[in-house]
Amino acid sequence: MNPGCYLAFDFGLKRVGVACGNTLLMKAQPLPSIVLQGEQRFAKINSLIQDWQPVALVVGVPFYPDGATHEVTAQARRFARQLNGRFQLRVHQIDERYSSVEAQRLAPKDLDSMSAVIILEQFFYEQFASLT
Repeated sequence: MNPGCYLAFDFGLKRVGVACGNTLLMKAQPLPSIVLQGEQRFAKINSLIQDWQPVALVVGVPFYPDGATHEVTAQARRFARQLNGRFQLRVHQIDERYSSVEAQRLAPKDLDSMSAVIILEQFFYEQFASLT
């Protein structure tokens, strides 16, 4: 795993949750969700990348509980490819099938960004666990 800052995204059709975190603490914090669409969405992401200077990005990819894919799975994967193509950063995709449930349990104001926190911390855990 590259040390440094990572940005994570919980892709949604109406909103994209955002979180940032670093490999030193292996913790993430929520950032305001992105409610913009199309090019405005990517302009906001560009601004976040300029501000945070991440070494890589993480995108949560949803699946049904049984692991089957659905329409949003393909759209989240497309979003990940678009991020890679536009910003030339490595984009990690992670299974996020229970992140929204966990975010609701924690009862934050911004469920989408809290889901992004869970996605990023899960990514850190999986990467750290593979190094031991």
